[in-house]
Amino acid sequence: QAFRPQSQPCATRFNASSTGSGLLCAGAMAGEKNKRIIALFDVDGTLTEPRKVVSPETIEYLKALREKISIGVVGGSDLSKQKEQLGDSPNMFDYCFSENGLLAYKDGAKIGETSIVQHLGEDNLKRVLNFALRYIADLDIPVKRGTFVEFRQGMLNMSPIGRNCSREERNEFEKFDLANGIRKTMVEKMKEEFKDLNLTYSIGGQISFDVFPNGWDKTYCLRYLPEGDFDEIHFFGDKTFQGGNDYEIYESERTIGHAIEDANPLTTLRELAKLFGVPAPEALSPPASH
Repeated sequence: QAFRPQSQPCATRFNASSTGSGLLCAGAMAGEKNKRIIALFDVDGTLTEPRKVVSPETIEYLKALREKISIGVVGGSDLSKQKEQLGDSPNMFDYCFSENGLLAYKDGAKIGETSIVQHLGEDNLKRVLNFALRYIADLDIPVKRGTFVEFRQGMLNMSPIGRNCSREERNEFEKFDLANGIRKTMVEKMKEEFKDLNLTYSIGGQISFDVFPNGWDKTYCLRYLPEGDFDEIHFFGDKTFQGGNDYEIYESERTIGHAIEDANPLTTLRELAKLFGVPAPEALSPPASH
């Protein structure tokens, strides 16, 4: 059953097989690292503020946590953008997944890579790209910039305003989108147009949404975490609502989901402190200072 305390910034969802007793065991761990428990993290709104660089306090916390349990990161962005925010993520984590796990690393070594071109084929890919570019061209919104479609290894990232917008323009578009449903409407149109391609559309961040084959959401990374190797897989993310890019993995039967409902990295660390006994810092340095 889902447990979502309204008065707290983090809600926890236990999977059907979880009794919750493992959480107490995990919190009481001392000494040798327990590799059979892993904490998996989203990036924006979980380890960092959106599109900002991770704080030094969070980096130090993750180092301490890694001495007690396995840790992993699973982001929707490509590896270069993930590294811009986190640093050397393949070596910071036991498992590092970019583009939802379509590029996968374990202990710093690449263990898997998948391509959307091979899956869809060039003709279908052009259908999707041409439709999206025409739709955005005809869209009447206050501001447009550049890079409306970003082609990634395993997905297409589509932004009605364009990814080249400034921080202020990004924040303003997010407000406009919430009020007018720009991304939501575009997603609905594309779902209707491309019924035959079995695609998933996932709204994440402030300005864009991802398009990828069904099953290529963040649960894709779980294939690299064999059931026999892990007793508990804890997932932490902020976009855990239906349609958000953390929803599927948060709701997965294989995970214990923790919703960071205020999108505050310090909330993540405080939740980890309760679970695993590693004290959280009092505060995090503001992004402008690091």
